Amino acid sequence: MADHDEIIDKERSKSAFKYVEDIAPGLRLEMDLDKIHHTSISDFQEVQVIDSYFGKTLVTDGKTQSTAHDEFVYHESLVHPPLFWSALLSGTTQPDGTRIPGSAPKSVFIGGGGELATAREVLKHNSIERLVMVDIDPKVLEVCKQYMPEWGGEAVASHPKMELIVGDAHKYLMETQEKFDVIIMDISDPIEAGPGIALYTQEFYQRTSEVLSKPNGVFVTQAGSADFIPHPHAFPEDDDDDNKESWCFSPILNTLATVFDHSIPYTVPVPSFGECWGFVMAFNGDAKEARALADLPYEVIDNLIEERIEAVPGVPDHKYRSKGVKFLTGKEKGSEALKHYDGVTHRGLFSLSKSLRIAMKGDKRIMTVDNPVFMY
Repeated sequence: MADHDEIIDKERSKSAFKYVEDIAPGLRLEMDLDKIHHTSISDFQEVQVIDSYFGKTLVTDGKTQSTAHDEFVYHESLVHPPLFWSALLSGTTQPDGTRIPGSAPKSVFIGGGGELATAREVLKHNSIERLVMVDIDPKVLEVCKQYMPEWGGEAVASHPKMELIVGDAHKYLMETQEKFDVIIMDISDPIEAGPGIALYTQEFYQRTSEVLSKPNGVFVTQAGSADFIPHPHAFPEDDDDDNKESWCFSPILNTLATVFDHSIPYTVPVPSFGECWGFVMAFNGDAKEARALADLPYEVIDNLIEERIEAVPGVPDHKYRSKGVKFLTGKEKGSEALKHYDGVTHRGLFSLSKSLRIAMKGDKRIMTVDNPVFMY
């Protein structure tokens, strides 16, 4: 009997509240739910802050947005490649091919970015003079400042170089007369019921190309799932009526390629997303520039980091510590102010797997207002 009771107690000890997230058709990520800090429903989405296996986590509409464990991987990958590329495009190239950076980027626009971590990374660049961030959901901003100050919080929201606007990023860019060196779209995935689908269309991308400075203007967007070895669901057949939701990585790449001279994909593993994540950078210029971006020597990126990067004072670092990840005090400069991105990492970002490159080459979809593509 004692043995039976011990078995029951052992099984009970395994019981816990669970956080479960659908990653793809037939694939779910499940982990212990340690604490719920906040839950509410805004005018646009359900907003939650929880503690899970990956530490403090922002969840909107049942989808993980970022976690203490690896948010810096996503945000550093999104921000620093386009900002450094803008710097190099604004500079000069010596006869031996050596690139001398110019004074850009000075002005940056962020669409979305409610956690404030994208703005945190932009403000680490000492060349920045003006940063405009437009997010549609005041609830997300309020919740993130209260429960997630490590992502940026009030130190970023009230930064003297920052103009934080609660509003529609699409409307803002359609109406603005201002030019930006870099436009960063850190927005919700293009899901059918979501608020962000208009920000992934050919029509919108055409407008962003008009708002960018010349010749150093660079556009970048998060582009959803981008697994190293793509699953069949990622690229549905045209007549597959049962699978209209898929990846949007290659359609975003294709769509930007119809507007800009160069549309460059890159990826990074994000453990809390359960998969690799995609980004697409776009810019205009000579045909040689596209290959040069991916092939930048390690030392070019590392030198730019040492010359231009400074931590943002007043942003507390995560108490949750991922192994091998440094703790920031807000006083660091150069490579000490970044946790993920450097010259070696840069080359890895643009090294897509052979299977992913082949699969994307066969996907010809373009995203327009009349023919959107929805992500699972």
